[in-house]
Amino acid sequence: MLECVQVTEAAALAAARLMGRGQTDAVDRAAVEAMRGVLAALPIRGRVVIGEGERDEAPMLYIGEEVGRGTGPEVDIAVDPVEGTNLVAKGLPNAISVIAASERGGVLHAPDIYMEKLIVGPSAAGRVDLRWPVARNLATVASSLRRRVEDITVVILDRPRHADLVAQVREAGARIKLISDGDVSAAIAAAVSGTGVHAVLGVGGAPEGVLAAAALRCLGGEIQGRFWFRSEEERDRVRGMGISDPDRIFRTEDLVSGREVVFSCTGITDGDLLKGVRFFAGGQRTHTLVMGARCGKIRFVDSVYLTDRERVGPVRLA
Repeated sequence: MLECVQVTEAAALAAARLMGRGQTDAVDRAAVEAMRGVLAALPIRGRVVIGEGERDEAPMLYIGEEVGRGTGPEVDIAVDPVEGTNLVAKGLPNAISVIAASERGGVLHAPDIYMEKLIVGPSAAGRVDLRWPVARNLATVASSLRRRVEDITVVILDRPRHADLVAQVREAGARIKLISDGDVSAAIAAAVSGTGVHAVLGVGGAPEGVLAAAALRCLGGEIQGRFWFRSEEERDRVRGMGISDPDRIFRTEDLVSGREVVFSCTGITDGDLLKGVRFFAGGQRTHTLVMGARCGKIRFVDSVYLTDRERVGPVRLA
């Protein structure tokens, strides 16, 4: 588990140096290079199944890339070096660096297309259905939490395609938190008590759906998703992956089926769950969530890096 922490911490530290500079490409490039460097040193035979894109489009951490030292277990890896490059570039909250890993074949190779998602925490897991009307699902979530619908908050990506969904949630009476980016971060928040987030609805990236599923496998929450096609070409791509029914609903275990699932995310900017990278004289500090599905361990890791001992002053640990 701690090896995954090293991976996301390195990416977060590199990206955070560029916070607020308005350079989305530079943010992504710095995080990718840092993450790739750490992955290369790990004693694994890793294969990227969710990455920065296809080989011809992504020079690093492309889908199908082999990572690790070439020794040890065979591992499938899903990464998002920066979830929320725009958030980092603008200095906005909830940007994180993410990795999920499982044994070979344990992570769905989802194409980079859209997916309609319903995400809930442990109390509502197994009790909702993506095919139901929005109001029915929200009533179920509220009931599972022993609340009124008016007391729950739903996260939705702020996109024109969600105008009807937003109207339905408002009609049902729930509160809404619109976000510009970061639906993996929102999925984690929905499964953790005390964040003020109770469900995530709407259409986002399919790769992010797989990463969310890995986190929810560890936290006991649930995601249901189905591909949201914009063309027949996208439907054909899914069929080409060996999925005979492109319109099927994927559940958490369909997206991440492995027994050994490890998930790590490190805050880049301050967020609902994690603090962002903090710089001080002579060092940096990171805040990471790392989890294992089989072992049942959930850890928050607070790391301090002393990079210039001559400049460092007293380190505040609180």
